[in-house]
Amino acid sequence: MFDPLEMARKTESIVCRDDKRSYHRFRSARFYGGISTADCVGCCLRCIFCWSWREVTNPQKYGRLFSPDEVAERLIAIAKSKGYRQMRISGNEPTIGREHLLRVLDLIPKEYLFILETNGILIGEDPAFARDLSNHHNLHVRVSLKGTCEEEFARLTDARPEGFQLQLKALDNLTRNGVSVHPACMISFSPLENVKRLRTRLREIRPAFEDFEIEELILYPAVEKRMKKMGIEYFKSYRPDHVPPERI
Repeated sequence: MFDPLEMARKTESIVCRDDKRSYHRFRSARFYGGISTADCVGCCLRCIFCWSWREVTNPQKYGRLFSPDEVAERLIAIAKSKGYRQMRISGNEPTIGREHLLRVLDLIPKEYLFILETNGILIGEDPAFARDLSNHHNLHVRVSLKGTCEEEFARLTDARPEGFQLQLKALDNLTRNGVSVHPACMISFSPLENVKRLRTRLREIRPAFEDFEIEELILYPAVEKRMKKMGIEYFKSYRPDHVPPERI
């Protein structure tokens, strides 16, 4: 098992240069009712259910460097062309390359909502990151928990189990700094009793977090092939073309 903080530092040295960060595509997406999306390259976890596995595991092979201005311009152009009021950085982990991310946020017009989808590892490790994010009032953070407990986190990500505590700490740091935030959790690999225990832990951070967003496995072809190869069992999944509306 690896240290996700060390993996973040190693990955940053590959995908970031000066104020630039590597991205492999810009697109419109159906999630959140329609959202302008930049897919970055590089992550500090290795989630077995990740749909962007190639870019996660081989960041040096994909994408190219974009400045914050270029990223913001492309996001805004897609949003305008589609009539969207929301945008995000997705695909891998957007908090890698902190100064790049903060500069992108500076450049997003206030009339747009920016949704930061993150595993929270780096925000949990450094409370100052949450303070920096609190300066952006058109920001909402979605912290995606990788399983319901330390054991599941380690099994699903191949990272040290202590990383799960950093995910929970990110929720605490963001809440303490007044950042709009909610937790989501992948529960397709979790027995019901573990889900119940997670609700208790989240309630202790903030009562509203008990009713967290449910994430469930989407069997994209490459993901399904990986599941079969690794012999990973799961409780529930969806085909990409049959995801329930409440999961989109």
